[in-house]
Amino acid sequence: MTIINCDMGEGFGLYRIGDDEGLMPLIDVANVACGFHASDFNHMRRTVQLAKRHGVKVGAHPSLPDLQGFGRREMKIGRDELLNCMIYQIGALKGFLQAEGMELNHIKPHGSLYGMAARLEEVAHAVADVADIFRVPLFGMAGTLHEQVYTARGHAFVSEFYADLDYNDQGGLIITREHAATDPDAAAAACLRAMRDGKVRSVGGVDVPVRADAICVHSDTPNAVAVAAAVRAAVRA
Repeated sequence: MTIINCDMGEGFGLYRIGDDEGLMPLIDVANVACGFHASDFNHMRRTVQLAKRHGVKVGAHPSLPDLQGFGRREMKIGRDELLNCMIYQIGALKGFLQAEGMELNHIKPHGSLYGMAARLEEVAHAVADVADIFRVPLFGMAGTLHEQVYTARGHAFVSEFYADLDYNDQGGLIITREHAATDPDAAAAACLRAMRDGKVRSVGGVDVPVRADAICVHSDTPNAVAVAAAVRAAVRA
């Protein structure tokens, strides 16, 4: 069964991004921010507790160290330093999970780190390096270095389809600093086509191959709750 996951827990201090309370009942898995693009110790604890109340599994959503840019700006960081960066973040989240009697479900890099790992071998291997330590599956995009490197390194791989992002003509994600609202019905239809046909229409009108073991909705999409509800209704039907 295709799982629905959401990038969340992305507030900071008194600031709030996304309706985590509205989204949590609609998803199966939460990708929880670990403090480097968003979140802090209080937000991480509350997000883990919210997931536990709703029976939602929790994965780590580590980022480049770019709080100002929300992790959506690329940075040049070597493999060893990037590994340490991710160990630091995932280790923090694991502490909060342990406090609630929960296990780490998976690792899914955030934003530009995710995009870089899809096309840069050193970055993809750094992600595999951290999975060597925590021994959980990795989320990513089929047909990219995510799948090629992670599986070659012996890690379980979960292929994602994005309900609220556009794809370019090469099948890559178009990652924007801010997400626009997405038509819920169109998103649901695109998810069903991805599941049934393994295709999505790109911004250039080209059908590109995809695989949807999991469907992602971003909590910072302005109408994320409506999108998640429409996708859930379509997928579960």
